Amino acid sequence: MRNDVNCRVAALRLWMREKGIDAFIFPSTDPHNGEYVPDHWKGREWISGFDGSAGTAVVTAEKAALWTDSRYFIAAEEQLRGTPFVLMRERIAGTPSVAQWLTDVLGVGSHRVGLDGMVWAAASVEGLRKELQPLGDFSLVTDFDPLDDIWTDRPAIPQHPIVVHPMEFAGESASSKLARVREAVRALHADAVLVTALDDIAWTLNMRGTDVHCNPVFVAYLLVTQDNAVLFTNAAKVTAEVSGYLREVGVATAGYDQVVGALASLHEGSILLDPMVVNHRLFGAAGCEVVTAPSPIPAMKAVKNETEINGYRHAMERDGVAMVKFLCWLEKAIKRGRESEVSIDRKLTALRAEQEGYRGLSFDTIAGYAAHGAIVHYEATEESDVPLQPEGLLLLDSGAQYVDGTTDITRTIALGPVNECQQKVYTLVLKGHIRLQMLKFPDGACGSQLDAIARSPLWEEGLNFLHGTGHGVGSYLNVHEGPHQIRMEWKPAPLHAGMTVTDEPGIYVEGEFGVRIENTLLITPYRTTAFGSFLQFEPLTLCPIDTTPIIPELLSDEERTWLNNYHQMVAERLSPHLEGEELKWLRKATREI
Repeated sequence: MRNDVNCRVAALRLWMREKGIDAFIFPSTDPHNGEYVPDHWKGREWISGFDGSAGTAVVTAEKAALWTDSRYFIAAEEQLRGTPFVLMRERIAGTPSVAQWLTDVLGVGSHRVGLDGMVWAAASVEGLRKELQPLGDFSLVTDFDPLDDIWTDRPAIPQHPIVVHPMEFAGESASSKLARVREAVRALHADAVLVTALDDIAWTLNMRGTDVHCNPVFVAYLLVTQDNAVLFTNAAKVTAEVSGYLREVGVATAGYDQVVGALASLHEGSILLDPMVVNHRLFGAAGCEVVTAPSPIPAMKAVKNETEINGYRHAMERDGVAMVKFLCWLEKAIKRGRESEVSIDRKLTALRAEQEGYRGLSFDTIAGYAAHGAIVHYEATEESDVPLQPEGLLLLDSGAQYVDGTTDITRTIALGPVNECQQKVYTLVLKGHIRLQMLKFPDGACGSQLDAIARSPLWEEGLNFLHGTGHGVGSYLNVHEGPHQIRMEWKPAPLHAGMTVTDEPGIYVEGEFGVRIENTLLITPYRTTAFGSFLQFEPLTLCPIDTTPIIPELLSDEERTWLNNYHQMVAERLSPHLEGEELKWLRKATREI
């Protein structure tokens, strides 16, 4: 791989000389600003060899660098070794921004910086332009994609068939959703909207696909005006059933590559374009007035209807059954030996696949034993795989797509004796996890205002984690869903009843172990007073939390009560679906502490 990366960078530099470009920047996104992207658009991974979900690669004639966040520091350092790329650790003191680095590397003079305008959000291009402007004489070239020329075996854009997501799981018709979208667009003083985010399109039209690994979406654009709607996608993806369905809900179809021309042909009225999501090329293609504002769809999609909420509950029960069967099996398997990170991943996936409505994983399983648990987004491979021993901690972060819901759960499991440091860290993480779920808060508060609650037990001990505490979860859609988040960085999206969000604090001791505990939660009404409406969390995830590493005296009475009540609920919900030794294991795992 490292030799391949060296050859690819050499080919890129030759292409750059031919085009008169001094630097080229590769983001991690695609034309739809996706977090997880089809192979066709994995240009940053192809040029650098780094396969994490987030990062930016920059190549000049002499140097190359890759920026990524704390989730991937350890993995990126290993994957970039032996390549031209230097790791840049985001949010670490002394790490330059991309613009600062380009200024230092390229020096004085006039410089042309290349980027593919189809895979950069319009706001990102403008932000880079503004940052570079006071630093030197830089011009951005956005019309080229060098990968078209140098990536000789580049995968094709996916052409998998689209399927209809039935009303029994969606809970609201596409016609109703389109009417709500049109009303929201009018309220923003626009006549039309271009929807480019794949999960927004799938939700609006009640359709799903298999174009993106672990995310049930399909590659398309959706143009919604006050009178009609057009879905731009590859014709091979539209089956006779889907074609008839689209006609019923008033949606026409056109080729995927016809969207630019369609935007250019709009000469009257105005169109809503979200510069944070719509790519630079499409943002500049509109022939009419552009209204810049966030799309109304993510906020609509984030609040689940009763059908979706009931679907989550059913999906979580089946997922919980699979988890209990796995944990019961694991306890015996560790004693027998011969298991590894890769083998337990396969076992858990197989148990989930037995469940009704299973449609695949919601993300690649993170099974990190001992030191690998300290790598936040570690994914075991045949090369990195290690055997599990009857001691220490296993961090297991996993989830599945079911036709009625998406799951995301992390459990840290003691495989045998653990040391005092591991016990203390585990208990502190659990305290943060519980404190957040016990919280009552005003309707409309944002996740940044709640974040410190989960971190406070850790901060008191001088500990912290750099990833977010929680993210939204889709309804048989993307496992990461906005606009709301719970994290230290300011994210103003308000929290409302009906939203789902995860609770996943963690601590990672590099080279030793990691601890993370995660439930998916539903935000529900708490009470209304003279001071307004207040909300609370309901845990949707149904799986025991390992009590063996806990230092009981570190838990408050309220925290202990919460844990016992949670385990009682888990036992009540899952027991009817289990029997024999698995039911016996569940009762033992959920007994009071």
